[in-house]
Amino acid sequence: MNLTRLLVIDDDVKLCRLLGDYLNPLGYEVAAAHSGPEGLDRLLREEFAAVILDVMLPGMNGLEVLRELRRRSNVPVLMLTALGEEPDRIVGLEMGADDYIPKNFSTRELLARLRAVLRRSVVTAQLEGPARGAPVVVGDLWLDPETRSAAVGDRPLSLTPVEFDLILSLARCAGRVRTREQLLLEVAERDFESFDRAIDVHISSLRRKLGDDARAPRFIETVRGAGYRLRKSGDTADE
Repeated sequence: MNLTRLLVIDDDVKLCRLLGDYLNPLGYEVAAAHSGPEGLDRLLREEFAAVILDVMLPGMNGLEVLRELRRRSNVPVLMLTALGEEPDRIVGLEMGADDYIPKNFSTRELLARLRAVLRRSVVTAQLEGPARGAPVVVGDLWLDPETRSAAVGDRPLSLTPVEFDLILSLARCAGRVRTREQLLLEVAERDFESFDRAIDVHISSLRRKLGDDARAPRFIETVRGAGYRLRKSGDTADE
């Protein structure tokens, strides 16, 4: 399963473990570093989708880590602080932090802010990618992001906006699993929770329009406990 990788840089080992326990079932792989130098080293050596960065760290504080990181990377950074002072928030944001959250956060607030910074990163990447408007072809499936039209062979498909965005997200990663969280970040403009509850309904509708069978999928495959995958020609179903 292709989880969204996060790095938590915080010297509170218990907090890092709790964040991992909370976020992992939602589609995140959470790694931890417990000092500024260790965190910066991992960020420069490994790929992460986002960073949750504490301000108060041993060896090198969070603002110093952020300063060095921004010289080499635009990875989204959510600053975490027990201080809560406005000057610290302003300095962090001016140095390139994407958002700030106090350490007395609720898990729902953390998730909402994390999703927001990740979604902004996804949208930016889509806008900057040179071929994001090019047609996508997977077997008999054809998708045109510019005109938002779709077809299977010579048969046009009539898709809702959400259905088109879902199948496009899956097609761009054909052969790889997309977790529900990844689909949420790319497709849901707002109201993540209600969309998450309805995602299976949207997939079911897509399958019907594609002429697909969930028990013997030609296109959209359910990967139990993980998410969905658009099969490439010659793939073997895992269900």
